[in-house]
Amino acid sequence: MTTTFFPNACDFQVGEQNFNVTNTYSSSAGGPLKELASRIAAGAIHDSAERCDAPKCQPETRVAVQDDLYSWIVDGDRESEPPKKMKWMTGPAGSGKTAVMGSLAERCAPDGLLSATFFFASWSASIGRRRKTAFVTTIAHQLAEHREDLKNAISNAIENKPSIFEKNLHTQMEALILAPLREVALQPDRPRLRGAIIIDGLDECEAEQYHDTTSTGIGVKPVRTNAQDQLEILQVLRAASSDPCFPFRILVASRPERVFREFFDPGNNATSFAKKLDLYEDYNADADITLFLEAHFNQIRRRYNLPPSWPPPGAIQTLVENASGQFIYAATVIRFFDMGHQESPRAFLEAILERPGNGWL
Repeated sequence: MTTTFFPNACDFQVGEQNFNVTNTYSSSAGGPLKELASRIAAGAIHDSAERCDAPKCQPETRVAVQDDLYSWIVDGDRESEPPKKMKWMTGPAGSGKTAVMGSLAERCAPDGLLSATFFFASWSASIGRRRKTAFVTTIAHQLAEHREDLKNAISNAIENKPSIFEKNLHTQMEALILAPLREVALQPDRPRLRGAIIIDGLDECEAEQYHDTTSTGIGVKPVRTNAQDQLEILQVLRAASSDPCFPFRILVASRPERVFREFFDPGNNATSFAKKLDLYEDYNADADITLFLEAHFNQIRRRYNLPPSWPPPGAIQTLVENASGQFIYAATVIRFFDMGHQESPRAFLEAILERPGNGWL
């Protein structure tokens, strides 16, 4: 006899006889990994459909930066013992952090060095990319796809503790990532795990707001700040990187806001982190911005059948100086050309050059 009242029932009889019902774990139709997949921020993964228009480094630009970061992912800091598995890349808004991180992810992926990514975004992005809620689950989901033994361990962890998705980030990290990694580490003759977990735009993470009023009085809703949630994620990542069984390099990119400056300050945590990489201080972007503008102006010249003398001498150098090391200025200049203004490219470029600095943006 079948019934809709007792799913997954077996040896079912109705009458005076006793009957036993066996329910296997099934929080979703596909089991633990399906449940995990339903809890992730799919748009935050580097190759998601949501990021199809995300900025990437122009070929031949930011090569030194990418080489530096790639080398750290592969070899780390050879002189440091124990190894420092967490690194901060910073720079002001518009300095090209997201483009570097996106291009680095694409470079690492074919080499089997990309373990997981999370690209935060606060503007015109899905809710999962703006909050911390799906951060650990999204990382765990990608690690489960990384290797079969890790997938099984993560699946077992969810089955053993199906309430894990309602826990805080520290508990999720321990149950969904660190405990499975320890389990895999005990297996004999296992291939070595390695690779990078790339976190971009953490400064854009917006605070979750909760409604627990037990400690503040009835009707009072404590306001949680963005910096608190950003710090919570940083602390979770540091705890993971400090675990001996955690094999991955963690690369975090953000603007140099106070919570990040204080967290990564060598004076506060001298032994925890690899040396930071500052796009503004450590790398002169002028040469890369020049290459970017030259490549796009070549396309514009061919598109409009302009003479080889266009743009006029000194125009690109003026734009580079106006950019002041910020790729977003150069990208915005090109974007305006691509918008199809009524003015000719010659007139439009002259209008841009007549404005001092980037006041026209």
